[in-house]
Amino acid sequence: MPRMLDVSDDVRAEIGDDEAERLLVGDNTPGNYDCTSCRTPGDAAQEPTSTVLFVGEETAVLAFAHASCIPSQVVTVSEEHLQGAVRSITAGQDIDTIPKADSRQAVLGVTSGLILLGGDVHPALVVEPTGPIVRPGSNSPGDDFLPLLAEQGFEPVTDLEQLPKRNAGWSVLLAMGQLHAVLSPGTDGTASTAWWQAHQPLHVTEGWRTAVNKSNTVLLYAAPAGVIGQQPREDLLRDALERAAARGALVAAAMPLAGT
Repeated sequence: MPRMLDVSDDVRAEIGDDEAERLLVGDNTPGNYDCTSCRTPGDAAQEPTSTVLFVGEETAVLAFAHASCIPSQVVTVSEEHLQGAVRSITAGQDIDTIPKADSRQAVLGVTSGLILLGGDVHPALVVEPTGPIVRPGSNSPGDDFLPLLAEQGFEPVTDLEQLPKRNAGWSVLLAMGQLHAVLSPGTDGTASTAWWQAHQPLHVTEGWRTAVNKSNTVLLYAAPAGVIGQQPREDLLRDALERAAARGALVAAAMPLAGT
């Protein structure tokens, strides 16, 4: 079935006319997808959809988004960020690797919210990939997301009432009141790098901004794909985090705010 898809001239120039035409007739385009901008579901067969091509030094990743969220375009990102955000092959997601049009890649979805700990409200980010994450270079069918984070200083959450410990060198970048990135320590004393970076700045609520400006600290929780899910309210998000902690499927760290 043809898709309600927009492929910009810039994207077409990068992927070629043949690939662009296959996308337009629906050969390589998912009907359902998670918008790469707002992370909510979309349907390329029912609503206008943009193709967004993320290009690194060696890798290109094709994603899909609501046309109302972001126009079809080419976005240049660092190869390190692209490889860090896109690690494992999984079927049925909203990401295609170019030129391997038959594979699917997992990306990190980020949700902001407020969480009550010990009577105090704390700004939090919840990170959940769209599919299993494996170690770079591994062909394992498993999910290494939590072990990889544990190696980077994140600690298991067994009691959601306990404040996570600070993870040295990590920070959250907020600029002009919008969320831009989660920064991790550079290697061998180099500057911080983007562990996760928003494709476009993400809106956070006024309450979230007020809380983070008060504490200058963000709590980051992470769980494997499919553990948390899309939760429409903060109380439901809290319930999902508690269930993840009870399963031993949640890690966390506190980190300072970088920016304003």
